[in-house]
Amino acid sequence: MKKNIVVPDMGESVSKGVIVEWLKKNGDSITEGEPLFELETDKATVVVPSTAAGIVQILVEKEADVAIGQTVAVVDTQEGVSGSAGGAQAAKAPSAPGGPAAELPLSPAVRRVVVESNLEPSMIAGSGKGGRITKGDAMAAQKQQAPAAQRPAAAAPVAQPRPAQGAASAAEGAQTRVRMTLLRKRTAERLVSARQQSVHVTTYNEIDMSKVMEIRSHYQESFEKEHGIKIGFMSFFVKACCKALASHRELNAQVEGDEIVYNNSYNIGVAISLDRGLVVPVVRNADTMTFADIESSIANLAKRARDKLLTPDELLGGTFTITNGGVFGSLMSTPVPAYPQSAILGMHAIKKRPVALDDAIVIRPMMYAAVTYDHRIIDGKEAIGFLVKVKEFIEEPDSLLLEM
Repeated sequence: MKKNIVVPDMGESVSKGVIVEWLKKNGDSITEGEPLFELETDKATVVVPSTAAGIVQILVEKEADVAIGQTVAVVDTQEGVSGSAGGAQAAKAPSAPGGPAAELPLSPAVRRVVVESNLEPSMIAGSGKGGRITKGDAMAAQKQQAPAAQRPAAAAPVAQPRPAQGAASAAEGAQTRVRMTLLRKRTAERLVSARQQSVHVTTYNEIDMSKVMEIRSHYQESFEKEHGIKIGFMSFFVKACCKALASHRELNAQVEGDEIVYNNSYNIGVAISLDRGLVVPVVRNADTMTFADIESSIANLAKRARDKLLTPDELLGGTFTITNGGVFGSLMSTPVPAYPQSAILGMHAIKKRPVALDDAIVIRPMMYAAVTYDHRIIDGKEAIGFLVKVKEFIEEPDSLLLEM
């Protein structure tokens, strides 16, 4: 019996995706629930498991566009694990010359080289992940297959025309084109929408991180022993933002038509940078969570993002976002709110600087913080007042710790 493997439902707003990587090859055995392929949507990249056990037959190439509900593979459940050896052997069997082997999923670039050069895929040693054939493998095979008459003799090298000054030949690799990921494309579209439909202004302040750093240093060991996780800076800022948003509601609101929608919950998006783009999973009802709950939630979301296990629902519903460019060394930046949100807080690197305190110059660990806001519904007074509140809570964190 053969069971179709389809692209799963990824949420109401997701209708298509791209097969980023097949985690199994044709003829491989697979168990139910075992990862089969990586699917990229405009929300996130996720690992999709097999819904059946048996022998895999891949129907769609890597990097192909697919629709939700489309059949992309078939699992032969009758053969079971015992059919694995035969299936693997079939994948290595030579195919008719003149085209790529049906058993081996080839990327469009590799397929083009194989077809144009009449290569035999089963005779090409793949150096890619899982033994896959890369474009470099195909081009190397193409060069080896060239007739001797077409190769220049060693004693009489063929003179090559010299490129014009300033011109780069194709062989020199002057450019490399990489298809934009759906995630990055969607991020770009949202940033453009945010710029076109909002009026953004940024205000800055500096925060003395001394007391927070002292608390972390003093309680780190006991906190980790008690809760199984380290206490970071982000939980302090999440708590501070929730308390500041309570008295500056416009920064936790959004524009819908000619209405201002005030959110009564505090769902804080935390920006996480991945190789394939930026994702912003949401810590829901953060105002009701303890420091340990916030740290555990962020750590779990970050791990799920790296492991490509985030669901679209975990990326929706944010009312305010925090991004930390400081982890990459940024001293100051102008963050852009995640549309349709109206505001975002940017954290930055902590640097020791001389500051004036009680008519004396002292060295303190300082952080520049930035708030970018939609000036259509948020006045400077509100945005500045919000950032001053955050600064006060971080510099005097007792009220945060006492939940006051």
